[in-house]
Amino acid sequence: MNTTTTTNTTTSTTTHPAAPAHWDAIVIGSGIGGLVCAAYLAVGGKRVLVAEQGAVAGGNSHVFRRRRAYEFDVGVHYLGDCGPDGILPAILDGLGLGGRVPYEEMDPDGFDRIVAGGTTLDMPADWKRYRERLQEACPADAAGIDTFLDVVAGLGTERRDAIVAAADLPMAELERLAPQSVAWGRRTLTELFDHCALSTRARTLLAAQSPNYGMSPDEATVATHATLIDHYVRGAYYPQGGGQMLASGLLEVIRAHGGALRTRARVTRIAIEEGRVRGVEFADGSAATAAVVVSNADYRRTMLELVGEDRLPRRLAAKTRDARMALPWATVYVALDKDIERHANVWWYRGEDIGRYYEDLRSGAPSSTTDFLFMSFASGKDHVGRRICPPGHSNFQLMTLCPPGLAHWGVTDGPADGGTYRDDPAYRKEKARLTESVLDAAEEVLGPFRGHITHLETATPLTQERYTLSTGGTPFGMAQWGATGARPDTATLIEGLHIAGANTRYGNGITGSAVSGIACAGQILGRRLMHEVHTGSVLGDPALLPDRGTDWDPLAVSRGLTPRGPA
Repeated sequence: MNTTTTTNTTTSTTTHPAAPAHWDAIVIGSGIGGLVCAAYLAVGGKRVLVAEQGAVAGGNSHVFRRRRAYEFDVGVHYLGDCGPDGILPAILDGLGLGGRVPYEEMDPDGFDRIVAGGTTLDMPADWKRYRERLQEACPADAAGIDTFLDVVAGLGTERRDAIVAAADLPMAELERLAPQSVAWGRRTLTELFDHCALSTRARTLLAAQSPNYGMSPDEATVATHATLIDHYVRGAYYPQGGGQMLASGLLEVIRAHGGALRTRARVTRIAIEEGRVRGVEFADGSAATAAVVVSNADYRRTMLELVGEDRLPRRLAAKTRDARMALPWATVYVALDKDIERHANVWWYRGEDIGRYYEDLRSGAPSSTTDFLFMSFASGKDHVGRRICPPGHSNFQLMTLCPPGLAHWGVTDGPADGGTYRDDPAYRKEKARLTESVLDAAEEVLGPFRGHITHLETATPLTQERYTLSTGGTPFGMAQWGATGARPDTATLIEGLHIAGANTRYGNGITGSAVSGIACAGQILGRRLMHEVHTGSVLGDPALLPDRGTDWDPLAVSRGLTPRGPA
């Protein structure tokens, strides 16, 4: 969501060979989905080029540095399911990265604190305790909460089992083997709330973490919500060294197996001849050829612009053009010269009616206050990372959802379409208003801290769009693409063209994107890769990975070739 600078440009562990014009596969975009896909293609014997339009790889997992003292994560605030049997560790370990991306576990008795009006609930990594705490907070809803959690826990398990399975379930067996998925998977969260006759307070507590996928209960499916909750009930973690550790490790694998990263390389066209992919063209006029192209870029821009609407069937073009995006975030990055002594994330709502909150947000009605905040305290999660902040200081992010569209910010064209905004008076005024409103709300929760601020910076949805080219400035992809719950698979109707990332049926967030990447690579290679690595297979060769010296810097590793040479 923000620009990336580095105070350490050490590149001794990174080599940058000249990039040839022909590859076995080209991956557009270096978010986690694209990098995972590229890494598995590389260990599968493909020569892979990753093309990134920005200056550094990582997408929403990257970090940026300020004042030679602070490192801020853009999108990695916590990861779920990173225990011994975890999905993300299996994906990384299968590439030979075992031990190179360590995780710190957050408090299993309360990794998230939910505060809604006068109610507080600490979210544990345990279904039984979670159920008990919800029923203590909403005793009149006890029976409905039982029904709700039975569905969500069952569906979450079914979805995870399907990801790691050796084969897809036969259609004739779905109802027997995945009953909750069949009954509730594509119905909305509001439908399940109604079925369970839950009160407004109970709905708000249960859906409090819904901004993790940027959709309201009346548009998010039960499957989306169940996948998220199951993910974190299996344990919440933070990568030691910050989010850039993920991208840098994946790039070590890609380079060790003959691949390359090209930065400042915006793809403007996917070359297609006779219904199959031939390569890509770049904004600087250069081109690269490949029989396989994987787009980790925004799905709408991929299909409507890079492929071209005229190459799509009419119905596909229409539903892609009409797709509604998930809601965008604004983030206020804060550093203090004191230790705020916070560890758990905070999900704070001014009121107890989350449905009304989303209605007001989508309507775009002006508000003089910030009524929702997600607070993430990096300095309380990583006790090893030396770049987060100096000893005795704090580093945290204050995040809130924003209304959809550009009108709220006083501009008509977004940066992905060439629009300028940073010096626009209306934009600057709204950005300043939002920043002060967010700080006011945060001080209601945390107490006064303005007098200790040493760094303050705000990223809006337009910032997100500028650096990731995402439609609507959302990191979550599409909220609706045709029917409720529908999302594209990683294959497309164009031979050799695949997609990965937050817009696919595998969901958003770091792990959802990573799963999309390994699924996409498996589809290309004709292997059930997720099953292989979850059962212990290591497909990459750890011996090929570079040594990490004392000056090793994951941000330096995440830079790549540019038209002028190494970044």
